[in-house]
Amino acid sequence: MPHLIIEFSSNLKAHLNIESLMKSLHEVTSSVSDFPSAGLKTRAVSREYYLIADGHPDNCFVHATLKIGHGRSSEVKLSAGTLIFDRLVNFLKPIYANVPLSISFEMQELDDKLSYKTGNIREYLAKRSE
Repeated sequence: MPHLIIEFSSNLKAHLNIESLMKSLHEVTSSVSDFPSAGLKTRAVSREYYLIADGHPDNCFVHATLKIGHGRSSEVKLSAGTLIFDRLVNFLKPIYANVPLSISFEMQELDDKLSYKTGNIREYLAKRSE
């Protein structure tokens, strides 16, 4: 954990380099020492069906959700959220200047008793660093 999910309206494909956005947000999220980079997963999905505000077809959106495990302090969460949201907004500034764009971000803290996971990524990371 954490998981960063980026959703964006499909009409942004002509304006947005999603791979670069993913790398940028992945990088800034992994810079937060309280988020283990071995568990960080970033993914993006284009939304083909959406309505934004007045429904005008030029309206666009980017929404990012960061799902984190339970137990971090409010200060850590607020600091990380601000850091990630600022990176998102700054990355999108050139698009924001030219198209109607809604940008949003939220952080969700998962219940540790209801979050199931397993994996061997950490072992592979250790082998790669040898």
